[in-house]
Amino acid sequence: MDARSVVRTKRDGGELSEVEMRWFLEAYVRGEVADYQAAALVACIFTRGMKPGELALWTRAMLESGSRLSFDELPQKKADKHSTGGIGDKVSIPLAPAVAACGVAVPMISGRGLGHTGGTLDKLEAIAGFRVRLSEDEMHRVIGRTGVAFGAQTAELVPADRKLYQLRDATGLVESIPLIASSIMSKKLAEGLDALVLDVKFGSGAFLPEVERGAELARVMLELARSMGVKASAFHTAMDRPLGAAVGHALEIAESIECLEGGGPADLRELVLLQGGEMLRLCGRAPTLDDGQRQIAEAIDSGRARKVFELVVQEQGGDPKVVSDPSRLPRASHVDPWKAESPGFLAFRDLREVGWAAAALGGGRVKIEDVIDPAVGLVWRRRVGEHVERGDVLCEIHHQAGRGADACRAHLAAAISIGERFEVSPLVRETWSG
Repeated sequence: MDARSVVRTKRDGGELSEVEMRWFLEAYVRGEVADYQAAALVACIFTRGMKPGELALWTRAMLESGSRLSFDELPQKKADKHSTGGIGDKVSIPLAPAVAACGVAVPMISGRGLGHTGGTLDKLEAIAGFRVRLSEDEMHRVIGRTGVAFGAQTAELVPADRKLYQLRDATGLVESIPLIASSIMSKKLAEGLDALVLDVKFGSGAFLPEVERGAELARVMLELARSMGVKASAFHTAMDRPLGAAVGHALEIAESIECLEGGGPADLRELVLLQGGEMLRLCGRAPTLDDGQRQIAEAIDSGRARKVFELVVQEQGGDPKVVSDPSRLPRASHVDPWKAESPGFLAFRDLREVGWAAAALGGGRVKIEDVIDPAVGLVWRRRVGEHVERGDVLCEIHHQAGRGADACRAHLAAAISIGERFEVSPLVRETWSG
């Protein structure tokens, strides 16, 4: 068998066999298949697609390309949540400790921000000392003591996905449903889960903005979960406006803590309760979604979820005092208002521009090795669909002595429009229950 024959099969519209997939991925991880050969196969998958059975075998081959986590020593069920990402999406940070406080373990393997979106790991690293590079033994220790751990993908965990993801990003081959689905599901299913909740975004801030493509991705991932024997549900949620008010790493940690104290933006709390409640239902800790949401709300409002988060921060080397005193988080040197130039109703015509606005301040990366400034970002003072007057503060720009501020304002101007009244899309468009 050789790489050229595998590429030719997919190039010509054929279906790859399990033997071909396993050989190719294992050889690629070992370095026996070159990047240009892997790029050729990825490009063929991008254009030709994959049939459902073929995709299930491809995902399993990726999953088995390295080690897998197992938490058999834990008496409780294990669950996780994955979001396809967007602007201000910080749900995982308050969600995981709230679910753990209700008796379900959450081994959360998260990612870095790239392009217009932020990453959960980068946000958590805004807390001084917080370590996300955990060994497998450390993951077990942290989860055993707290019920939750926030970790990064290790070199041993699904190495085929690690290499292919970097290759897809470098070659512009990201927006493919089979490639996205297999990347997400191979990582998540390697966590040894009993249940998985998926948050698939739609709107201008999402990687797949079109409603129909987002729905297709959700259905494909749910079918992959079922084929692997994992209970799963999916929510189709709005990313045509920022989630919450804060966009930026330390700012989003502060907003997450506010949520864990029973406050914060209503949309953030709604998704935490909804997705956390569904995780409890799938794991048998709640008979219905409504009961699951009630349990999550009680864990937050009683302070139990906040205590779990404080313990996780301590166990992962961070400053636990941040949880009671968010002013200990990094702060930008300057905060400027950005004001409306005309009256009307606030809309976001291109939400990705808000992400690029934060990145221009130093709060994002174009290349994975870029260093980010956790202190900078935006805090929105007006919500989508609200009427504003000329001179009203739309958002605050947190910057370091003007660095990137002009570019940030230009991106913000491209992001919004102010005009006639319009119908705001629902936060949750559709639900697929497992």
